[in-house]
Amino acid sequence: MQVHSPLKGHILKTSSIEEEIERLENELKPSRVVSFFEENFKIEHAKLVAQEAYISESSTKYIIIAAIEFTAVAQNSLLKLLEEPPRNIEFIIISPTKSNLLPTVRSRLPIRTHKQMHRVEELDINLTKLDYKEVFDFLKKHSRISKNEAKLYVEAIFYRATVIDKLILSQRQLDNFDLAYRLLDLNARAQSVFAMLLMSFAGERG
Repeated sequence: MQVHSPLKGHILKTSSIEEEIERLENELKPSRVVSFFEENFKIEHAKLVAQEAYISESSTKYIIIAAIEFTAVAQNSLLKLLEEPPRNIEFIIISPTKSNLLPTVRSRLPIRTHKQMHRVEELDINLTKLDYKEVFDFLKKHSRISKNEAKLYVEAIFYRATVIDKLILSQRQLDNFDLAYRLLDLNARAQSVFAMLLMSFAGERG
């Protein structure tokens, strides 16, 4: 019988949370897998995770922490546990976007991106030559998407600007990206958030 090296703890960025939990549960057999999946991961859920982590294990046990959103308090309460997990415990955190997670959490585990996400990250829009018609077309095309999909597009716009188009963002543009995430968390319309971001690039050329 072939013995596989245990999968190491990591952060998985994907919009298909339930499918990924099911895939991992099947992939990691016969190891024990304990999953915590919440729409909003709060301090009471973090306490349950900690209780499970401190149940001693003779072989690798995987604890999956999955949520659409994570409160800062809950994340902070798990920092020590993530940095120094008990023996034979591996943590897998699943989130639709890394912006949901505190930098201190992201620094403790490597981030993996599900391959399905690449379709969002490859935006066919040149921010160095952006005009108002292209902004309007983009807004029309992405008028009905979820909050989490909208966050992915915010990341995609940032990636396109800084990595592909190699733009040096102004302080106003950087502030707009920070504001975009906060507005989406407050359930602002995705179109309004995209308009704020894209118009700043179109406006820079005027």
